[in-house]
Amino acid sequence: MSTYGQFCPVALGAEIFAERWTPLILRELLAGGRRFSDIHRGVPRISRNLLVQRLNSLRRAGIIDRQAAPSGRGHEYRLSDAGRELGPVIDALGAWGYKWASKDLTDDKLDPTFLMWALRRMVRVDELPETRVVVEFRFRRYIDRHFWLVLQRPTVDLCLFDPGFEVDVTVMAKVETLAQVCLGRIGLQHAVRAGDVELSGRLSERRALYHWLGVSRFAATSREG
Repeated sequence: MSTYGQFCPVALGAEIFAERWTPLILRELLAGGRRFSDIHRGVPRISRNLLVQRLNSLRRAGIIDRQAAPSGRGHEYRLSDAGRELGPVIDALGAWGYKWASKDLTDDKLDPTFLMWALRRMVRVDELPETRVVVEFRFRRYIDRHFWLVLQRPTVDLCLFDPGFEVDVTVMAKVETLAQVCLGRIGLQHAVRAGDVELSGRLSERRALYHWLGVSRFAATSREG
């Protein structure tokens, strides 16, 4: 690092934080990701080898710690005090991105797996029934890719392969449309009435789905601003 960088706090912080993929990795850790596989699912476009490198860099910088998993199999990553203090920085980036960079989303720029991983976190767990409900998601541009949300309070599981349970509700949509629903820019009911999202299955579960699916927390921040 240059002499300037050695005496500039911004440069010192940027050297760690501004490395490609690092803010997204930190976002996953702040959202509760612990296992390597969970972090990778939240940042699907990074290679596994590069993710290993970034996690090792964050460990050396004192941003995260690696611990043995409680199960005794594998490891978990947890934020250090220094890492948790980056939370407001990630929040600020998210709020800025929501306001200025998320309005022109198109199907060809969206990854359905990442969208479903994000949607899983937005489910309103308190609204879920105690009995299991399975919601299958299909996307018009990606006819060979199906996703299943297995909902049963207090858990929400995302399955990339058929879990073998009876499907209660099927959602057919464009990735772009469902992304806008998750961002809170359009309501799910509005998208259904417009024909951009199709729901099939039992009427009671279809109606309940409107209450089960939440939206990005940055939607409220944007309205407040």
